[in-house]
Amino acid sequence: MNRKIVLFIATSVDGFIAKEDDDLQWLLESEGEGDNGYMDMYQTIDTIIMGKRTYDYVMEQSDAFPYSDKKCYVFSKSAKNKNDDVEFVNENVVSFTQQLKKQSGAHIWMVGGAEILDAFMKENLIDEYIITITPHILGSGIALFKKDNPQINLELIKTTCYGQMVQMHYQVKQES
Repeated sequence: MNRKIVLFIATSVDGFIAKEDDDLQWLLESEGEGDNGYMDMYQTIDTIIMGKRTYDYVMEQSDAFPYSDKKCYVFSKSAKNKNDDVEFVNENVVSFTQQLKKQSGAHIWMVGGAEILDAFMKENLIDEYIITITPHILGSGIALFKKDNPQINLELIKTTCYGQMVQMHYQVKQES
């Protein structure tokens, strides 16, 4: 059985995951509740994938790498090899991830960013979407979804309110 790829992400009401300059301060100011479901999701995964810009942002915001207990792949066109926390991948993100899904293990968390998500959307690689809507209208920024994606039918698993945030958990609907 293939592992599932899970997108766990927050977005503004108007569909932006960051401002143009990668600013996420608005997200940190959101009135949530507890960890907004983060630990529940985190316990279902053993692997993390992200882009280099997302990795760099995480490292700028943290004293230590926050996912050191998971296998982490960072897709980069420039960085190579690995460090104690991550392995840098210079391969095609789609084919690498398709191979990763075939390996045994728990779910895979697709952290970000927008370029990797777009590649995954074009190939319908995301199995579950856990999207938390924050109480903001940003007006512009980095869009959660880019243009020209295929139609993907989803099935709602559950909705949860965390303070001022609403989380929707969908799985890709299996065509019969």
